[in-house]
Amino acid sequence: MCRILIGERILEYRRRHGINQRKFGEMLGVTSQAVSKWERDVCCPDISLLPELAKILEVKIQDLFK
Repeated sequence: MCRILIGERILEYRRRHGINQRKFGEMLGVTSQAVSKWERDVCCPDISLLPELAKILEVKIQDLFK
């Protein structure tokens, strides 16, 4: 099974922008707990959030999967 882990990249880009989990969650309409789960690769953000997530972090969606 191939599993894509993007949590580390979300964490890295979020910290580069100086955004805490609470604020990042608010920007995306999710809880800080959801952001924490993404960053720990417990679960992944809904695919519908990826365009806005990438926009906030100023990266291309594909950069999250490298």
